[in-house]
Amino acid sequence: MQSRMTNPAFAVPGAMSALQAISQAAQANPAVSHQLHALVHLRASQINGCSVCVDMHAADLKKLGDTDRRIIAVSAWRETSWFTAPERAALALTEAVTRLSDRSDPVPDAIWDEARGHFDEPALASLVLSIGMINIWNRLNAATRQIAGAWKAAA
Repeated sequence: MQSRMTNPAFAVPGAMSALQAISQAAQANPAVSHQLHALVHLRASQINGCSVCVDMHAADLKKLGDTDRRIIAVSAWRETSWFTAPERAALALTEAVTRLSDRSDPVPDAIWDEARGHFDEPALASLVLSIGMINIWNRLNAATRQIAGAWKAAA
């Protein structure tokens, strides 16, 4: 497998630092753990078929102390009892925001209200921005066929 080109975030001057700054700002709210950000990043990446981000965020979760059982089950989170109510709300929100064209009401009130019941407005804003950013990364990687694991070799 070969990538089509350098990731656009590296190819366009200033893009990587701008994208990283937004991602860091999204993850700066202490009310949303790094583990929860990694969970939603993994789920969106699974939906979008971004092997680079699936690899990266599964590894992040492992480093953060998450279990193999939970990491493997992220794609089937509804059918397990291994995720907390706030995690479930964040994962449902992630799926809705990632799959905008799958329904006439992209983010139904029930999903939004459930998330709002677990997160205050700054934390919810952090989550929505984080979900948006992982979708950007997924699209950059998928469009240019970036190779899973190549980011580790470059680091």
